[in-house]
Amino acid sequence: MSGKPLFSKLLVANRGEIACRVMRTAKRLGIKTVAVFSEPDARSPHVMMADEAVCVGPAASVASYLRTDAIMDAIRQTGAEAVHPGYGFLSENAEFAETVESQGIAFVGPKAFAIRAMGDKIESKKLADEAGVSTIPGFLGVLKDEKEAVEVANRVGYPVMLKASAGGGGKGMRVAYNDEETAAGFGISMREAAASFGDDRVFIERFVEQPRHIEIQLIADSHGNCIYLPERECSIQRRNQKVVEEAPAPNLSAAAVKRMGEEAVALAKAVGYQSAGTVEFLVDSQEQHYFLEMNTRLQVEHPVTELVAGVDLVELMIRVAAGEKLPMSQDQVTRTGWAIESRVYAEDPLRGFLPSTGVLSAYRPPLQEQVAQVVGEQDGEYEGIVRVDDGVCEGGEISIHYDPMIAKLVTHGSDRDHARRLMLASLDRYAIRGVRHNINFLRSLMSHPRFAAGDLTTNFIPEEYPTGYSGHDLSDQERFDLLACTAALQHAADAQAASIGAAAAARALSSDYHVRFDGEDQQDTVISVHAPSASAQTLFIEGREEGSDGGAAGAEWVRTLHLSASGLGPNRMLESVISDGFAEVGDTAGRAVAVQVVERHPMRWHVSAYGTLFTLRARPPRFAALAAHMKPPPPSPFADALLSPMPGALISVAVAVGDSVVEGQEVCVVEAMKMQNVLTAPRDGKVKSLLAEAGSILVTDQPIIDFE
Repeated sequence: MSGKPLFSKLLVANRGEIACRVMRTAKRLGIKTVAVFSEPDARSPHVMMADEAVCVGPAASVASYLRTDAIMDAIRQTGAEAVHPGYGFLSENAEFAETVESQGIAFVGPKAFAIRAMGDKIESKKLADEAGVSTIPGFLGVLKDEKEAVEVANRVGYPVMLKASAGGGGKGMRVAYNDEETAAGFGISMREAAASFGDDRVFIERFVEQPRHIEIQLIADSHGNCIYLPERECSIQRRNQKVVEEAPAPNLSAAAVKRMGEEAVALAKAVGYQSAGTVEFLVDSQEQHYFLEMNTRLQVEHPVTELVAGVDLVELMIRVAAGEKLPMSQDQVTRTGWAIESRVYAEDPLRGFLPSTGVLSAYRPPLQEQVAQVVGEQDGEYEGIVRVDDGVCEGGEISIHYDPMIAKLVTHGSDRDHARRLMLASLDRYAIRGVRHNINFLRSLMSHPRFAAGDLTTNFIPEEYPTGYSGHDLSDQERFDLLACTAALQHAADAQAASIGAAAAARALSSDYHVRFDGEDQQDTVISVHAPSASAQTLFIEGREEGSDGGAAGAEWVRTLHLSASGLGPNRMLESVISDGFAEVGDTAGRAVAVQVVERHPMRWHVSAYGTLFTLRARPPRFAALAAHMKPPPPSPFADALLSPMPGALISVAVAVGDSVVEGQEVCVVEAMKMQNVLTAPRDGKVKSLLAEAGSILVTDQPIIDFE
């Protein structure tokens, strides 16, 4: 690197985790930072982190973060010398980049002509073809209507992909296997494209079946130098939205990576590219690759490349924008270990991954030392890295106005399995309360045998979860571990509540509990808990099914449970659980069992384990006998109603009172976060009443249609 001074002040034209991430590097480089924020973001972490902050408008992005004039005013007010756009918002807006540079301000990203050339998916494919990059067969003209879409689809050959020309992030994309799906998908793609990008142009290309999504990260300077870094595997996607990314790509030959890397560099040089950028490819089972698109910005998944390549991409972007040359050549690029990134979203996997909004009543990311103790000791001297890129805090709000991402959880290990096990341990120790989240689904992905084997395609999720995600299925061992942990918690609670005195303390050292999962029609498991002393951290536990005779059919389980919550004993541990809202409470039979206590009622525990919420009851024998005589709760008055699975706007209602419907029939459309979600009849029946009208703003679980 040259000794030329970098910028004195950098404005970050973004919010959330990416704004925080850019500021961390800027501060390390001695550059002062400026945040911009919308009115509801006034107390957000990126605002608190910056040296200065300027409000750019109300909540809606179009009235704040997407306003070029407001951003330019903030630049003038603060005297910023450079602007980093992050990703999303104005990051790939050629006019914004042009406006910034016309005022003598450095844009930390590519030049406007490169953004313009690569930002249009139709034009970028034409340029890629001219540069000798392999492209997917298709029709690169703009479709006028449904009729033309069907005609073109038949010429290209099914299956086809309808794609928004200005699209990204899965918006405006639909796969069609026949004329009917093409006609329907065309309209939806146009509407989503218009809502998300202000550009409703849609084109068609051949859909490559069983592909992998491989990315090549580029960095280029203004002196004609351009290199590619280790490839990223981004095949784990849901509805074309990436969920898990990793570097390098498993089971992909070095020759295939080299071909893609060289073509990516050729394309970048063809458009005079500068700064960080990503060329995305689809790769089939024969390792034939096809150009997908070029993203002219920093990618969400850039941390996995940084950890494997040992670089800071934001720093390189800043240095390139300051006119410096790249510090390395292609033959100096290295690759060390393996990195995996999981996108932690505020969404409910049990309700079709619908977005969730609300206040983070508790938010505690996993700690490096927690995870290292569980996993790192098995891998020699290298304990691994746990990195959390976030832009939220406890008490902050996940708003309907912005992307529902909470954080990016990244782990780096000595090899892929080490990184995967670090991710599993980290997910188990990530505590989020107040909104639904996808940690349960991420954990399911990490523990899936096919994922562990690296057998990945973009169809992984629809193939392995064809009916959606329904939660973690506990093994017999896991079930007993949770029963044992719950008995231990109840034992600690009872001991804490007992009167002070030697006799009472002695009585509290041993207890029997009837434990069960709430709502299950199964026998209680009787757990005997014995603590050697009142302050012991080791509990001896015996468990048996209620009514077993101790023979082979009812053999007892015997476990030793080592409690751990900041090194506290059982009573102090429970105090920590109650005050913090969560804790890691056990290590049974030599295996780590992270159980987070979400909520506690007398003899009833809401816990999170294996990424899933469970409710368990632990009763002394006398209470268990009385509970058998209790009446079941009354049924819900909305048992037959269709409930809104998310907060959003009711766009349309397709049925009327008295209409007969069949299971799976479309009955209404709810829009949330610019995505239109079709809701269907849950069963055959007749519409009894409409409980909300088109245009209504809905909250989660609000009744929409009642059936009879």
